[in-house]
Amino acid sequence: MRTRVIQNCGLAVILAAGLGSTGCANMSDSQRRVTTGAGIGAATGAVIRGDTRGVATGAAIGAAGGWIYDRNQRKWRRRR
Repeated sequence: MRTRVIQNCGLAVILAAGLGSTGCANMSDSQRRVTTGAGIGAATGAVIRGDTRGVATGAAIGAAGGWIYDRNQRKWRRRR
């Protein structure tokens, strides 16, 4: 089971690195923050739970966290 978790985490990291290096060129800051949150959440879900349900749940929670972070950043910039 431990080996499977490590394999899932490795796959999530490779996919996130690939997306980060090529897929974000034309994205807005908001899209990048949500996508980064989803990637981090997916990797964390793979480590904690070790199955696809954990990855999907982590990705959803991470995307929500990225959206909340982006929303707060935009509010902070407006106040300046």
